[in-house]
Amino acid sequence: MANTVIQVATNQLGEMKQAYANFLNPKLPPGAIFSAKKGSVSITAYKSGKVMFQGNGGEVEAAKWGQMLPKQAPKVATNSLPEGLARKDVLGSDEVGTGDFFGPITVCAAYVAKEQMPLLTSLGVKDSKAMKDPEICRIAEKIMPIIPHSVLLCPNPKYNELVDEGMNQGQMKAMLHNRALGNVLRRMWPAQPEAILIDQFAEKNTYYRYLAKESDVVREHVYFATKAEGLHLSVAAASIIARYKFVEAFSEMEQELHMPLTKGAGAKVDQVAAQIIKTYGEATLEKYTKKHFANTEKAKRLARL
Repeated sequence: MANTVIQVATNQLGEMKQAYANFLNPKLPPGAIFSAKKGSVSITAYKSGKVMFQGNGGEVEAAKWGQMLPKQAPKVATNSLPEGLARKDVLGSDEVGTGDFFGPITVCAAYVAKEQMPLLTSLGVKDSKAMKDPEICRIAEKIMPIIPHSVLLCPNPKYNELVDEGMNQGQMKAMLHNRALGNVLRRMWPAQPEAILIDQFAEKNTYYRYLAKESDVVREHVYFATKAEGLHLSVAAASIIARYKFVEAFSEMEQELHMPLTKGAGAKVDQVAAQIIKTYGEATLEKYTKKHFANTEKAKRLARL
């Protein structure tokens, strides 16, 4: 059974329990605050603030409340990766925007040859999580002209359409990663990377199951690892470029709406979303957001105050 785990603030646990009031189970496992069964999804919330969603549709249900924690099972041991990976010619991929209410999921695949590594390091390429957006954007503009890459975005209207059709974020990310990797491989041909490294968000078998309907699937020399941006500069570069393109799209949304937006999915996001409803209506909010997130209903309640 597939498990999805998120971390929420303690004060949000009460809100979640109330939301699942009609689905509560009387028996609780040790350490649990509440347990519920909604359709095919079992929800268990713990005092620590961790909430587990089990069953088909669990990932979509979890996304309504917050960003998923990295799963423990999919971690790839270092010895399963090629020896000397950090010094090889590698095509890497990463994504951003999955936990943001506003803005598109953005995936980038980038190829870094070993002879380019000193230059990229001197330009500041490293784990983007350690940098702020202005620095990320400056570095991205320097490296995009010199490394083969492909960026794909899933705009909010398309994202919402896919969710309505039953697709979850894992499937969307797998599709975007696979297509971005394929784009770079075609541009590089006949040259080939020594390895392909994907920043892991699902087990290998699950990843390829998500791609069952894709006609062209990248499979050769593919490796998966969590925190892959620290294992090879190609993933670090992909992460930086993906973030740059996400920030660019975010800025375009702000210009269209004539108001500042907030990244993430916290309480400040709810307030901004409520203002959009008051100014433009619910249909406009849906155009710029992942509507199945819990922020939508929170914003509607705030807009009615």
